[in-house]
Amino acid sequence: MRFDIVTLFPDCFTSVLSSGLLGKALAKQIAQVHLINPRDFTNDKHRKVDDEPYGGGVGMLMKPEPIFTAVESLPILPRREVILMSPQGETINQPLLRELTTNYDQLVVICGHYEGVDERVLHLVTREVSLGDFILTGGEIPAMALINGVVRLLPGTVAKKESLTAESFEEGLLDYPQYTRPANFRGLKVPDVLLSGNHAAIAQWRYEQQLQRTRDRRPDLLKKWEQGSRGAEGAEGAGEAGGEWERESNQ
Repeated sequence: MRFDIVTLFPDCFTSVLSSGLLGKALAKQIAQVHLINPRDFTNDKHRKVDDEPYGGGVGMLMKPEPIFTAVESLPILPRREVILMSPQGETINQPLLRELTTNYDQLVVICGHYEGVDERVLHLVTREVSLGDFILTGGEIPAMALINGVVRLLPGTVAKKESLTAESFEEGLLDYPQYTRPANFRGLKVPDVLLSGNHAAIAQWRYEQQLQRTRDRRPDLLKKWEQGSRGAEGAEGAGEAGGEWERESNQ
């Protein structure tokens, strides 16, 4: 996977890209991250990348020319997405990360700044993505989250594949509570069922905890999960009926 990050502040990424699993994945060439500064594509001595908005208004906008030239300087892989980090975009979630990991080999990520980018930049963009319904000073932090979430899903980044599925949001529910040693810390004890060795009971407890935690903290997620479960049951029933008919018709 190739990432091309168009940013006015490439130094912001230095520590993030060299730390933890992300740093190890990049060192192993599981993914590549290239940082491109639009200032390097300006034509004036002041390397100006922003200007006042037409029609007046507060703040400055990023000019289109440096961004266009920066993006046009990049190689084009067959499966490429050009993403603008914008509060007006679709919110990052696990299905989006999986889609980007599965369907694309190159992600060009444009980090906006000031009051945003000139609207004509959207002619370059194939998708707008947001970290959430709030405003930051720029697109760098959301871009870091996007890189981290996608690279984590690439084969070879996480040693245990089970870790990628036994997580919050992967199955539509929040994760269950987890504990490690000691079994008793300052009077706070690990639930007895986790010490029992009864794997069936542990699995049932974890499932019940997922439901309860999602119900308490994210009832919106629980509603989606319940609707999806009902839909899946209906589809499974239809599939079984269709399979029966297909077997009979082939006899």
